[in-house]
Amino acid sequence: MLFVKLAEELNFTKAAASLGISKGHLSEQIKKLEQQLKAPLLLRTTRNVKLTQYGMQLFAEGKNLRAKLYDIERSLSHERVEGKLRLTAPRMFAQTFLLDICTKFNSQYPDVQFEIDASYQTHDLNVKDFDLGFRATLTPPENMVAAKLFSYNHPVVAAPRYLSAHSPISSPRDLMSHQCLTMNKSSAWQFSQHNVPVKGWLSSNDNTLLKHHAIQGHGLMKVARYFIQQELQTGALQEVLPQFTSKPNNHIYLFYPQLVYPAPKTKAFVTFVKHYFDNENPIKRQIRPDHSTS
Repeated sequence: MLFVKLAEELNFTKAAASLGISKGHLSEQIKKLEQQLKAPLLLRTTRNVKLTQYGMQLFAEGKNLRAKLYDIERSLSHERVEGKLRLTAPRMFAQTFLLDICTKFNSQYPDVQFEIDASYQTHDLNVKDFDLGFRATLTPPENMVAAKLFSYNHPVVAAPRYLSAHSPISSPRDLMSHQCLTMNKSSAWQFSQHNVPVKGWLSSNDNTLLKHHAIQGHGLMKVARYFIQQELQTGALQEVLPQFTSKPNNHIYLFYPQLVYPAPKTKAFVTFVKHYFDNENPIKRQIRPDHSTS
């Protein structure tokens, strides 16, 4: 069906935008189709695209096939939102947002079930059996449809009891004499101007564990703002050195494979997630000033 849309538009950019895929991915798929058929389908120039005789024949057959597929979809009631959604997401995002998202989505679509991989492992959705993914990245996969949900930074925080019991912190270098709760194999914290070596009595690969000890007054931690936003709002944690904290330059993306006809459950979930971060979540409004789609 990719070729049919391109034949209708006779323009790679317009066809790709209409299909919701990248121009490069569309071009690659058309080249593969020509190789499989062993026939040229297009005459390409710098300004336009024309169909060859083979292309016109395939276009006619493709339109007939598309009409038949639409009839089959209608007869099978494929617009029903149901089935299992397999998701992959960073653990902190899953704990902070994803469970709430899935719970609310399920209340609207009770025939949808979820299987969630909450980890920091990066998966290729074209290879692994996942429907959608969430990822903290600056460069979402080019072969995926990607929507930026929010941006965030990493403040240094501590409990009021820790700050009142220890020496004042007025510059990043003061952290060198404090108990810093770090991720495993992390020996320095990055600030807007430079990195500062840090150390402390506890390191872990689990930010939930580190947050628990920070709230108990056992040290400072540096972590994604969205993960401790509620604690900042309630006063359980206080931000330290805000003037040295980098601007929000990390991003959370929702991404999924480029499909011409995504499943109804996938379309509904994508729409729901975008609405959730545009309108519903109060924490999000504290951490994300913008929204865009890549």
